[in-house]
Amino acid sequence: MSKSKGNVIDPLQIIDQYGADALRFTLAAMAAQGRDIKLATNRVEGYRNFATKLWNASRFAEMNECVRDLNFDPSRVEETVNRWIAGETERAAAAITSALEAYRFNEAAGAAYEFVWGIFCDWYLELIKPILAGDDEPSKAETRAMTAWVLDQILKLLHPFMPFITEELWTHMVEHGEKRTSLLTLSSWPVHAGLENEAADEEIGWLIRLVSEVRSVRAEMNVPAGAKVPLVIIGAEKTARARVDTHGDTLKRLARIDAITFAKTSPKGSAMIVAGETTAALPLAGVIDMEAEKKRLLREIEKADVNIAKMDAKLSNPNFMERAKPEAIEEAKERKAELIDIVKRLSAAVKRLDA
Repeated sequence: MSKSKGNVIDPLQIIDQYGADALRFTLAAMAAQGRDIKLATNRVEGYRNFATKLWNASRFAEMNECVRDLNFDPSRVEETVNRWIAGETERAAAAITSALEAYRFNEAAGAAYEFVWGIFCDWYLELIKPILAGDDEPSKAETRAMTAWVLDQILKLLHPFMPFITEELWTHMVEHGEKRTSLLTLSSWPVHAGLENEAADEEIGWLIRLVSEVRSVRAEMNVPAGAKVPLVIIGAEKTARARVDTHGDTLKRLARIDAITFAKTSPKGSAMIVAGETTAALPLAGVIDMEAEKKRLLREIEKADVNIAKMDAKLSNPNFMERAKPEAIEEAKERKAELIDIVKRLSAAVKRLDA
């Protein structure tokens, strides 16, 4: 925000447009020590979307009858995915608490954002859908209770940043079959210990890495979104086979795979994937034109390299660095970083095709 008259962002207008919580979270997320905050409405809009994501997750929990259980103990859950999210909750609470105590508000906000959106919404809620839709009543009851418990911890951890939406959701969340009467702002701060489970972390981490790699390859190789392709696990050990048996249906659903098989060597015309100790292949011959795809990737790399050279020329120009506004310089640096990341991803795709 500038002190010059007529060159400021009016916070009241931002609140009317995006909400007070979105503005508060934006300021916290950008409040790195020693850094000037260059506020832009697109950042506030992004965190308004984050608030919407939280609201939708709470609606999902409500629709699936995820009610807070008075006797629920997160350390005694049996489902692997529930043991995994319990450990993730403990780690997130510790990271956010540590950052707040050190006045590193941007790190606290970043840890909260990553846990809520990146772990709870994007992965946990997707992984539990088959359980909630299944016929195993004990597993379903445990998962419902765990979902409600994690949401409670999320609302507490986000309350310093987004007090209005978290208090509203806290009031509407069902507890022991009835509406809550307590206030979130008077609840105790989350402090957990003993919830991490190494075996669950490894198993769910393996699944997440494999799905992420398959999605990445599909995007890099320009595989049509509606196309389902087979996945071949190369030289699978006993552990990998057991995990495929357990999570095969979830892997197919989340990565748009039509079949999973095992082989000693990869089929011809396959894109190779490495997820931890597991090596896999996506046979793409017949799904995409391999040679045409390689030419497209090389053209995109060449285009990105040209734009990187332009950014370098701009950032090394003394006239630009002296006269340009700080936000223009920051934008040029961010654009260069984006282009470098694009070149890395496309180069990896070319290597996969060559392999």
